[in-house]
Amino acid sequence: MAVAVVVLDHHQDLCTLRHHLAQRSTPLARLQSVGPGEIPFDQVEVLNPQLRQQRLQRTMAFWLAPFGFFAGVTFTVMTNLDTFAFAGAWGNRLIGGLLGLVAGLLGSFAARSDVDSSNEDRLRQLRNRSEEGFWLLVVESASGQDMPWKELQRVRPQAVVALS
Repeated sequence: MAVAVVVLDHHQDLCTLRHHLAQRSTPLARLQSVGPGEIPFDQVEVLNPQLRQQRLQRTMAFWLAPFGFFAGVTFTVMTNLDTFAFAGAWGNRLIGGLLGLVAGLLGSFAARSDVDSSNEDRLRQLRNRSEEGFWLLVVESASGQDMPWKELQRVRPQAVVALS
């Protein structure tokens, strides 16, 4: 998948390009308009690494927390340790499971930092353009499909920035 962001001066150019790209025989994976009267810059995941980090952290927490709980219970049962003897046999297992759950949640926060930030300079430039009042069109091609570079140049954009 290739992602490109087209920077446009006029809203009419944005509408024209978006309509033209939507009418293609091979559809694109995503077309998102960003700017005044459109989607705000901070709500587009491709342009906001923090949104990607939050999504990754929630996904990882969804999987790691339950597995951590069951791993904690299993470890407590297998080793037959009485680390928390005051809680009894079942309480000891439950506390072990809760500690495993916490370890899973901590792992999800560690995975959150794994988001690639190689496009940071380009994203900063795009944010500045958006704050200056320009419109952005985020174009994502489908897997195995080439980016329609000639069509993106059709309305003479101010810039075309390739993100990946």
